Amino acid sequence: MEHLILDLTLILVVAGAVTLLFKRLKQPLVLGYIVAGFLVSPHMPYLASVVDKENIQTWADIGVLFLLFALGLDFSFKKILKMGMAPVIAAVSIVFSMMTLGILVGKAFGWSQMNCVFLGGMLAMSSTTIIYKAFDDMGLRQQRFASLVMSVLILEDILAIVMMVMLSTIAGTSPSGAEGGGIAGGMLMSILRLGIILVLWFVVGIFLIPLFLRKTRRLMTDEMLVIISLGLCFLMAVIATRAGFSSAFGAFVMGSILAETIEADKIIRLVEPVKNLFGAVFFVSVGMLVDPQILVSQWAPILVLTLTILLGQAIFGSTGYMLSGQPLKTAMRCGFSMAQIGEFAFIIASLGLSLGVISDFLYPVVVAVSVVTTFLTPYMIRAADPCYNLLSTHMPKRWLRRLNHLGEAHHSTQTERSNWQRLLTQMGLNTVVYSILSGATIALMFTFVLPFTRRLLPGWELHWYANAITGVLTVLLIAPFLRAMVMKKNHSEEFRALWTESHLNRLPLIFTVLVRLIIAAAFIFYIVNYLSRFKNALIVAIALVAVVLMIMSRSLKRRSIRLERMFVQNLRSRDIEAQVHGRKKPLFEGHLLDRDIHIGEFAVPEDSLWAGRSLAQLRIAQRFGVHVSSVLRGMQRLNIPTGDTVLFPGDRIQAIGNDDQLQQFATALRDELVPEDAEIEKREMHLRKIILSATSPFIGRTLKESGLREQYGCMVVGVEEGQEQLTLISPNRPFEQGDIVWVVGEEADLKRLLET
Repeated sequence: MEHLILDLTLILVVAGAVTLLFKRLKQPLVLGYIVAGFLVSPHMPYLASVVDKENIQTWADIGVLFLLFALGLDFSFKKILKMGMAPVIAAVSIVFSMMTLGILVGKAFGWSQMNCVFLGGMLAMSSTTIIYKAFDDMGLRQQRFASLVMSVLILEDILAIVMMVMLSTIAGTSPSGAEGGGIAGGMLMSILRLGIILVLWFVVGIFLIPLFLRKTRRLMTDEMLVIISLGLCFLMAVIATRAGFSSAFGAFVMGSILAETIEADKIIRLVEPVKNLFGAVFFVSVGMLVDPQILVSQWAPILVLTLTILLGQAIFGSTGYMLSGQPLKTAMRCGFSMAQIGEFAFIIASLGLSLGVISDFLYPVVVAVSVVTTFLTPYMIRAADPCYNLLSTHMPKRWLRRLNHLGEAHHSTQTERSNWQRLLTQMGLNTVVYSILSGATIALMFTFVLPFTRRLLPGWELHWYANAITGVLTVLLIAPFLRAMVMKKNHSEEFRALWTESHLNRLPLIFTVLVRLIIAAAFIFYIVNYLSRFKNALIVAIALVAVVLMIMSRSLKRRSIRLERMFVQNLRSRDIEAQVHGRKKPLFEGHLLDRDIHIGEFAVPEDSLWAGRSLAQLRIAQRFGVHVSSVLRGMQRLNIPTGDTVLFPGDRIQAIGNDDQLQQFATALRDELVPEDAEIEKREMHLRKIILSATSPFIGRTLKESGLREQYGCMVVGVEEGQEQLTLISPNRPFEQGDIVWVVGEEADLKRLLET
């Protein structure tokens, strides 16, 4: 116990000192914690170091739970649904590209397969904390590209949770070749378990937790709420662990459940200090694993990985945003902003170490890369515009116009939104239906037909023929389903209307086809991987070729159409039809006609000069050219406020304007503050007793006439009249000689009053 207290004392004192320095240098606090961890680690012999690392690691694991719990509190299905398809396309394409790039770099260094897979997961995750801090420091939070980046980062965080589940499955599954299905089989089982957890998530989130909080709301104090919230967090962490997932995933699930309740904002506020404490211990523990000797010996991978992140995000990040429909300049500003790795890279690395599947050198290498890329983040953000200018100068004008035209945002009509809604719903429904049919067919073939063919063809040499026969039959049986999954709705009325209405729609439409093609190829990949010992690259090639042949086959097209009519007609019901045609949600909240105009949200500081003044007095529209659409005050929302609406500290203002207008508005709101009082210590209030003598200038004058408040800045509390309590003095009562008057005021004012 003594060692634990000493270690925590050392960690918190050093972390506090280092983070103060980093705050002064305007660097992210996460880096300060990492540097503090390095200073208190055994690798730094010149300073005191932590004694009991196991206890600190336990606290760090708790810190991961709180970090993921806080992330879940910020997550909301409603928020994700309002984002539309564009951030989804950008996030998926960026994560896939960067993960592939990380795996290839690891292979180039000759690292093991698990090192490469985990490295790809680390490099795919940009840092929400670091990017948010960089935008805040640079005054870019209200610009449109910044909101696009934050939307993608939210989705990346969700993908990181799924990735952690998949990586845990991969790490815990040893490939067993043809008999066991290897990694693919393990991942399929993990996905099934994940589906069960998500169903539990939905049921609990909709019924039990909100109902419990609503019934106990009158009894719930802040202390009870934080205890119950953290208790639920750890309960779900235990349930997730028992189900075969990480405890961090369970914490995220419970956070997202509570995010849908009315108490979510209060829980975030109450849990924030606890999260900050344990989160700091986690990041310090990250820094403790940095070994200078490993950094020196691994300088080449650190350099290559740093360049991989900077160039990879600049290229693939910008491309991902272009695929989502952004013009070239906006896409480059977004992509360049994401050129770093952060907290999730550390969490994934910690997961790999705890599972014992990655090498010890990989963790400090990733930490070093994170530190370097974090320092370079502001410079990468600033480099986006010069790089665009350079590219636009040397790129053929025809290419530049085409890129900007493809990415040019436009005002989507109600008809277009309805087409997107119907098309995506029908595509999703078809994909689910045909996936279920294909999965059921594969399960039946592997359960009954595969053992039968192996009995007909016994022996090791004939064993592979049995596998091949079963595989071919299985592929032939599911081929109509897979073809329908890829091609269905590609020639529908909605698809054609969206294709011809705007060039912006074409890349997302192509993306929907590619996603379904990848899902279809995944079924072929699973079959071949289960029944053979081919290399993964060869299996991927076989799967893609098979899907392409299915698409080109006319006879298969006729078969799939007949089967589609039979199955889909039976599966569709009134409820599904009502659900498909009844949803009316926009693609983007606040998406306006002019692509440069958007909605920004601003908080009124506590010491703002704007507080207590009306919108008419502030002349916001005349000064900045922005329009205030709403004022959020606690649980109250004032839509379309009038000029008489008065602002208060803590109000959240939603204003409409372009990037420059909103930035000027944000700067003025941030800078127009009540000046700081340099002599605040002298403004302390004191209580003094004054006995009025015969020479006092107040004799015969009433309280109103005395000028005590106006001239001396003091206030009369009462007069002693021989009673236990002071007597309140009437404003019209004249002062008399011998009155004992109690006055309150500042020290200087009281001194001036006593001298009269």
